[in-house]
Amino acid sequence: MMRHLRILAALLTLSLLTISAGPADDGRWYAGDYSFSDELGGFSILSVTGSGTKADPIEISEQLDSANPVTLVIRAVKHTARDGALYLRVVPANNSGLAWIEFEFELQEIRGKPSDFYDGLSFSQISPNPDLISSNRFAHFKSNFESFDRLRFSEGHVDPRDRPLFGFLITDVTPVGEFYLVQDPRVPFS
Repeated sequence: MMRHLRILAALLTLSLLTISAGPADDGRWYAGDYSFSDELGGFSILSVTGSGTKADPIEISEQLDSANPVTLVIRAVKHTARDGALYLRVVPANNSGLAWIEFEFELQEIRGKPSDFYDGLSFSQISPNPDLISSNRFAHFKSNFESFDRLRFSEGHVDPRDRPLFGFLITDVTPVGEFYLVQDPRVPFS
């Protein structure tokens, strides 16, 4: 009996290691009630952990190989995700070779169309709480809710090979099964 329990424990441990080691067979990374995908290209997801709650935000570690905007695809995979609150931490490694002087996030319910007031998707527009928005490399942020949902971090920089951290809450009062998070590193220009 004890031998069977040890074998079962080893199999469970192995399955947990396999789940957290990388994306599922469909190329998506699963955490909490959501899946995350880099399927639109321009960057790579390195890991995804957490449950999506305030106490345990989903942390998405990524690598951006250029300073061009990239789009993360987020899908609700469980019915409970329909409560519309998702606490995220995004950790993009700057592999672009250029310093970033700002970083912007934009929500889109329809790919290519900025989220607006009427779609219900926002960076916590209903009850904005600046304590839920953070960055370890930028001192200032600005939230725009009209006529689009954008969150811009400024007054700082991210050197090449550095890994900034951004934290925020996404809410959706009329939840959809799929939405997009556009990430746009800003570089100096002359």
